Amino acid sequence: MLLNDMMDIWSVNNRNFNALALNILQYQAKNNEVYAQYLNLIEKSVDSITHFSEIPFLPISLFKTHLVKTGNFRTNHVFESSTTTGSIPSKHHINRINDYHENCLKILENRIGPLSEYEIFGLLPNYLERKNSSLVSMVEFLMQKNKQPLNFYLYNFEELDQKMKETSKKKLLFGVSFALMDFAKDYPQSLSDLTVIETGGMKGRKQEITKPDLYQILQKSFEGSTIISEYGMTELLSQAYSDENGIYTCPSWMKVLPRADNDPLSKHSMKGHTAALNIIDLANINSCCFIATDDLGKVYEDGRFEVIGRLDQCDIRGCSLMAI
Repeated sequence: MLLNDMMDIWSVNNRNFNALALNILQYQAKNNEVYAQYLNLIEKSVDSITHFSEIPFLPISLFKTHLVKTGNFRTNHVFESSTTTGSIPSKHHINRINDYHENCLKILENRIGPLSEYEIFGLLPNYLERKNSSLVSMVEFLMQKNKQPLNFYLYNFEELDQKMKETSKKKLLFGVSFALMDFAKDYPQSLSDLTVIETGGMKGRKQEITKPDLYQILQKSFEGSTIISEYGMTELLSQAYSDENGIYTCPSWMKVLPRADNDPLSKHSMKGHTAALNIIDLANINSCCFIATDDLGKVYEDGRFEVIGRLDQCDIRGCSLMAI
């Protein structure tokens, strides 16, 4: 059985996850040219794999240099990651963008409740300044789903503050870290009906700080509000949301596994210790469901995880094998 639509994905649970992951592994090993080449180069046969923890994970940087695509479909949309000057963006080719949107909605409502109870605001300057952001696409869809204005803001904090005060609904603010810190400094407020979803780091605009320090700053300025984080990326179609302590929970069709630094083939037990993060996202049926990320964090026995930082600027083992 393969996951052919969102209803199939949403039916995944702990009882059927392993079987579905192994079926998708077989499918992608045969129908994803990049993943098949990677498996061949590391001399790994998928026929001997009996558990999802044994699956080889594709180094995420290959989304920058190769077309990571499973099957023969016509690309509906391409998401691109942010870049620094001279760097290459990751590209994620999407079959049906509506599937991505509905998946995002399902995950978010599982975390915060019915979307219709909120008015949504986006403080996402660095994402709005470039094209093909998966995050902007998601937030725009959520606003349209709510039949509300497109409340996107760059650096016009005064207007954002005024609009948030005008609505009688609960408020949901998606914001990148550096912009949230500036907004919190200039417009502190006490709003018990505000949920802030922090979506990422400083993007080179400010010095990086730890997640606990960021939460402390935001909680002090947005007194009484709920502060949580989203863990998502261009290469994933699913997201994980944190609690108010920065610990993330995955949807049932997504799992995060620890590995040794710089080695996507590591099988050492590193739960509870700082490790690089591997991700299984079964929603990635049309790209690759098994990704070795560049993130560092801790994975706990119950499957929840936290993100601590990034790997040093070096290729994960295996990327050099596929240099062309």
